[in-house]
Amino acid sequence: MPEIRTIDSARRSAAIAIARVVCILGVVYVHAWTGLNGEALKALRGSGQDNLRWLLMELFGRSAVPLLGLISGWLVAGSMRARNWGDHVTRKARTIVVPMVLWNVIAILLVSGAAWKLHLTAPLPQSLWWTVNEIFILTRNPDINVQMPFLRDLFLCMVAAPLLVRLPGWALVLIALVAGACHVAGFGPPVLMRASILVFFSLGILAQRGGWADRVAARPLAIVALPFILLMGMQLYHAVTVGDDAWPVAQRSLDLILRIAAAAAFWRLSWALAASPARHILLKVEPYAFFLFCSHLILIWLFGPMLGGVFGKMGSPLYPFYLVTQPLMVLGAVMLVGAVLRRIAPAAATVLSGGRLKKVERQAVSRLAPAC
Repeated sequence: MPEIRTIDSARRSAAIAIARVVCILGVVYVHAWTGLNGEALKALRGSGQDNLRWLLMELFGRSAVPLLGLISGWLVAGSMRARNWGDHVTRKARTIVVPMVLWNVIAILLVSGAAWKLHLTAPLPQSLWWTVNEIFILTRNPDINVQMPFLRDLFLCMVAAPLLVRLPGWALVLIALVAGACHVAGFGPPVLMRASILVFFSLGILAQRGGWADRVAARPLAIVALPFILLMGMQLYHAVTVGDDAWPVAQRSLDLILRIAAAAAFWRLSWALAASPARHILLKVEPYAFFLFCSHLILIWLFGPMLGGVFGKMGSPLYPFYLVTQPLMVLGAVMLVGAVLRRIAPAAATVLSGGRLKKVERQAVSRLAPAC
């Protein structure tokens, strides 16, 4: 029996690492380069390529992200170190806030710099306050690194984690319900840019207490995925036929329920992959997952138009191939940059990856810091 528990524990750790890779690769689809502005995208609504884009965004992007918040809450709930507020917050500032700030600075220098010098279509600094907000995400979402509010809000959840892990279950349920209501009503900023992150972080703590991860893993993948598939069908139908701007309350309510179902489905998928031949490759990629999360939009801003010149904008015959393969293209570039940075500037690689590339030769399963 002790041997079985060890095997299950190892598989669970591998599944957590794999879930990070799957989720963060999916995030790239949300920000994939299209070459079109908002009006042009609306003109293509309902087309085959638009439907493919929405499918990939909902299936692998927006629907996978909640699992990252759940995993963070789950890991914090099982860590005794999280109960020491000073040490806990210091560690999370080092592994979440410092990389976030540095990557936002790099984004301004590279992306806005390219817009200024090379006439790239990208945001330019508008004022000192714009720059401060772009770097620290104080009162609004950034214009360049639009994925970074997740890290900003996750850190705030981490600041509250020593209190949250001590609360009774009913109090955590109440917090999740209030945060969910704020998400549906559109409340949150400037305290939380995305109130749903607190929902999933709180549910992650409850999941650790209730053994939800093992319960979901014990069920057949098809059964766990069915609610997600049905709800995603409703979401896609609404997005394609009506649009995101119509019925915002109903849309956000459906979105939140869908994301809960998606988190369960993607956890079960990650559990299956942890016992599949793909496990080894995915665990090799995992140390670069945080680096990928932080840097992918910079690469898309800078190199998306260049590759778009080869494959064409959305609507072009070759664009579907470009769209589908963008996460792998970006991952390849990130792993190359990360490997070079580790060789020529290991200290910078360590800081920018929140410590995850410090000893990349270790198995990814041994690194379970809940930064994303």
